Amino acid sequence: MDKNSFFWKMADGRIPPPACAKTLGLEFVEMDGERGTIETRFEARPEFLNPAGNVQGGFLAAMLDDTMGTALSATLDLEQFAPTVNLNVQFHRPARLGRLKGVGRVLMRGRETCHGSAELWQNDKIVATATGTFVIRKM
Repeated sequence: MDKNSFFWKMADGRIPPPACAKTLGLEFVEMDGERGTIETRFEARPEFLNPAGNVQGGFLAAMLDDTMGTALSATLDLEQFAPTVNLNVQFHRPARLGRLKGVGRVLMRGRETCHGSAELWQNDKIVATATGTFVIRKM
């Protein structure tokens, strides 16, 4: 873990987050690079809704990916990144407009391959969960 990595520079405001994170309304609540855990917040906006008035599943999947991906990113060294190579999402109940809480963790971190998990919560109820596989690469 290097506090000068892209993730830590973004987390402490030294550089802006990517546009995709801004679109999702990503905020960091609590991070632990040693343990590989994170709590995030997202803001579901009207543009995210499907015709039934629920947040479209692709946005929820992106939030889950950002949550577990940033948990892993917090553990990386300078000049490393870890793209997602597999994402498995389960939807448990509809998400509505407003704030969602993400909880992410690194389940296994190897030298190249890593596994993570994440949960999305709204109004103290679980909305969706995911697991993912990531591959550490040099930038």
